[in-house]
Amino acid sequence: MTVQATLPGAALNLADQAAARQPKVGGASKAQIEKTARDFESFFLSQMYQHMFAGIATDGVFGGGHGEEVFRSFMLDEYAKLTARTGRVGLSQNIAAQMLRQQEVGHARAR
Repeated sequence: MTVQATLPGAALNLADQAAARQPKVGGASKAQIEKTARDFESFFLSQMYQHMFAGIATDGVFGGGHGEEVFRSFMLDEYAKLTARTGRVGLSQNIAAQMLRQQEVGHARAR
């Protein structure tokens, strides 16, 4: 899902105008940008999962305690990586597209 808003008579959409005001992005390859966007989505999802699971007691099967809390943290990080890899949430696609737009606008302004 892409949301773009344009102003009447404007050559650039709002996202491109915002990108033009940002510092110039280096010439990263599309693969590097996609990996960075996927890593960011994974980190974001991990933080979200940590908050979702924070209210669940750590007792029962694993006995609770600090060890289970650490294991849960690693488990949720892996859940986030898996979720980001599937592309079902869609954050990384939008982030990568915006990063590419910023890079293109930066290169266009440098000419």
